[in-house]
Amino acid sequence: MDDIKRMTLAEALAGLRAKRFSSVELTQALLGVMEPSQKNIHAFVTIDAEGALKAAAEADRRRAAGEDAPLLGAPIAMKDNMNVLGQPCTASSRILEGYVAPYDATVTARLRAAGAIFLGRTNMDEFALGSTTQTSGFGPTENPVARGCIPGGSSGGSAAAVGGGLALAALGTDTGGSIRQPASHCGIVGVKPTYGLVSRYGVVACASSLDQVGPMTKTVEDAALLMDVLAGHDPLDATSLDVPLPRLAGCWAGMDPARPLAGMTLGLPKEYFGDGLDPEVRALTEQAAKRAEALGATLREVSLPHAGYGIPTYYICMTAEVSANLARFDGVRYGLRVPREEVLAQYRDTRAQGFGAEVKRRVLLGTFVLSSGYYDAYYNRAQKVRTLIRRDFEQAFAGCDLLLAPVTPEPAWPLGVYQDDPIRNYLSDVLTVGANLAGCCAIAIPAGATAAGKPVGLQLLGPNLGEATLFRAAHALELR
Repeated sequence: MDDIKRMTLAEALAGLRAKRFSSVELTQALLGVMEPSQKNIHAFVTIDAEGALKAAAEADRRRAAGEDAPLLGAPIAMKDNMNVLGQPCTASSRILEGYVAPYDATVTARLRAAGAIFLGRTNMDEFALGSTTQTSGFGPTENPVARGCIPGGSSGGSAAAVGGGLALAALGTDTGGSIRQPASHCGIVGVKPTYGLVSRYGVVACASSLDQVGPMTKTVEDAALLMDVLAGHDPLDATSLDVPLPRLAGCWAGMDPARPLAGMTLGLPKEYFGDGLDPEVRALTEQAAKRAEALGATLREVSLPHAGYGIPTYYICMTAEVSANLARFDGVRYGLRVPREEVLAQYRDTRAQGFGAEVKRRVLLGTFVLSSGYYDAYYNRAQKVRTLIRRDFEQAFAGCDLLLAPVTPEPAWPLGVYQDDPIRNYLSDVLTVGANLAGCCAIAIPAGATAAGKPVGLQLLGPNLGEATLFRAAHALELR
């Protein structure tokens, strides 16, 4: 078997179909590198070695019987906010410690039907509230590529698992950049699909109008393979889109290998290249733009005039929805319960002990902006600005096929730095929240590394349901 840490999902599937190795052998090899890494990287909250090997043996039996499926026998890691029947699902919060999922999320069910194997649960910022994976109730995750640094968040465990070669691929969720930002910091590919393209049923809600599930992989090809399984209408999700979907895997076939981006116009949003952008991040993004031009693309400067309002708008809309969504964790129905004689005391003490500091901060912010006397001044006004931000993107896409920009203002920083500075952490989302507020699709792909060896990602953003164009451009521009 080839170097397991470097193996892509597509290579693993090809090896399984050619019977160069079995699913059991593949799973054992991954478990062999996963478990020792827990002492330092800590990409996983829980590892289901027994369940994974049992599922791998069943996949081998099915293949021996002549069956096949898109992901048959491929081990996948799942972020700890997606229900996988029989596995813990804690959203990396102490308030859900010990909770075991009683059913599969739709994304889990689709992966299972495609033959995937579930290795375990990846670490994350508690309830997906954070950009560093340091707010997890079970300890931080370390960046496997830039050691001693954050992996990004909130899907930092998934990014570290893939970037560190501990999993072929993983799923993450993206509310304001939580797939793309850690993908950038760990040197992998991360996809934020069009809102409603992938079902959220069975995923622990953070901010329901912003959340999207997406793949985190080593290559654009691998991401396309997963998207073809994940995307599609789900009647269990009221926000799910019922639209025809193009096949993404191989959508770049037939493109001129010398000029694959010929005829494509890429917009460079000037607001994403302003003050505060790290010089090395700027240089690598500009190099990627020149590479796109050499591959046939036409570059043009565009404007997203309300981009400067993105962070305050996002942190009002998101915290308001967090406040509502996390109200269900009350010590009555599931999860942690701190028994008290008075029911209000039970609510108070359960939430005080179960939630971490960042979760409490955002619940309080969200409750405030929704409160009487402040609703119009904050939440209602933020919704109006959100509409303006969405219109900015629509106008930009009227004149270009995609936008090209950095993912984050700076590379990964050391663990512990800025941990007590929430505003500094919030500002790390400045280049990613726009896609969530607008609902459009976006992808992060590797763009190179700094002089210190820290990965830097390139962000491509596309219009709603523009995944086919997005993936064609990303495949042409990715660095391998």
